[in-house]
Amino acid sequence: MRIAVVGGGIGGLAAAASLRAVGLDDVVVFEQSGTLGEVGAGIQLSPNATRLLLRLGLGDALDAVAVRPTHVEQRRWADGALLATMPLGEGVADAFGAPYLHVHRADLVDLLRTAVPPSCVRLGARVVGATPEGDVTLADGTTERFHAVVGADGIHSAVRGAIGAVDRPRFSGNVAYRGLLPADAVADLGVTHTSSLWMGPDAHLVHYFLRRGDLFNIVAIVADQTWAEESWTAPGDVGALLDAFDGWHPTVRAMLGRLRAVHRWALHDRDPLPAWSAGCVTLLGDACHPMLPYLAQGGAQAIEDAACLAVGLATSSGDVPAALARYEELRRPRTSRVQGGARQASVTYHLHDGPEQAARDAALAAPLASPWGRIAWLYGHDAAA
Repeated sequence: MRIAVVGGGIGGLAAAASLRAVGLDDVVVFEQSGTLGEVGAGIQLSPNATRLLLRLGLGDALDAVAVRPTHVEQRRWADGALLATMPLGEGVADAFGAPYLHVHRADLVDLLRTAVPPSCVRLGARVVGATPEGDVTLADGTTERFHAVVGADGIHSAVRGAIGAVDRPRFSGNVAYRGLLPADAVADLGVTHTSSLWMGPDAHLVHYFLRRGDLFNIVAIVADQTWAEESWTAPGDVGALLDAFDGWHPTVRAMLGRLRAVHRWALHDRDPLPAWSAGCVTLLGDACHPMLPYLAQGGAQAIEDAACLAVGLATSSGDVPAALARYEELRRPRTSRVQGGARQASVTYHLHDGPEQAARDAALAAPLASPWGRIAWLYGHDAAA
């Protein structure tokens, strides 16, 4: 079975690695850029993703570059009051059989690349279209045919046209800023190796450490209807970012004030597609279910897609359309639930002080039978099963 994977990001490389792991070795990854890489930002990998990466043999390499946070913390914007906490570290690894990790995106791409032979990857190969029959057309006009084509080419997918899907982005009204600092730049602020979320009116902020604790990653989300560009690399203004967090806790203000440069991008998602597949073509990751980052699941869901798709094709008995239909049937309910949860979080994270905010905080503080009671459905899932 000859398989094309369009896109050499996290989802595409995870797909290629997962396909090879189940014995489907004839895989070609088409990547339009001249190198494999990712932007300078962190990614949170929950156990539903790391269990799959461990099976690809990447456990030791991940440990060499990752941070294992001790807890998730949720705090109030003005006084820093702790609203809720959930244990991670060894507790979450024991509960779900896999760790929770913070990783630099570039490091994750580098690790996934080691699981895919260089001969399988074609750089500088921009795909401009595909057909349900398995034809892939490149920007240079050449066409190749495959038994299966996987569109892992992101929110502006060229492959998506093969299934008749129209790109309808939905601007969330929020803009994200991201920045990195050396760890010693925040050493006096008392921040620990947690996944920390600060919630306030019309904004929230997430921070955590990367690269064995050497880097400090900040993602700040603010309501902004004036700028809707979907670029990960557009420069932002630190002064404007500080203005957006006026009145917030001194720790938040201090860490933002120490940034020397930030990038910003407008946050879009899409409504769930009516179909992911047509004939021999299917979609994966952001190409079919782009989601807001508030549940930290965009990369994790792409890795889940990759594992499920690989098992489906390996057990297909050669009936690729049936295998792709089954993959879609299995994955769509889950990814739609995650998409919906992320949309809801965009509201609950940004509540102004008042009755709704008080009710949210009370719900977060309510005791649970298990410390992971709210999230077990997400972390405990095994996409390959």
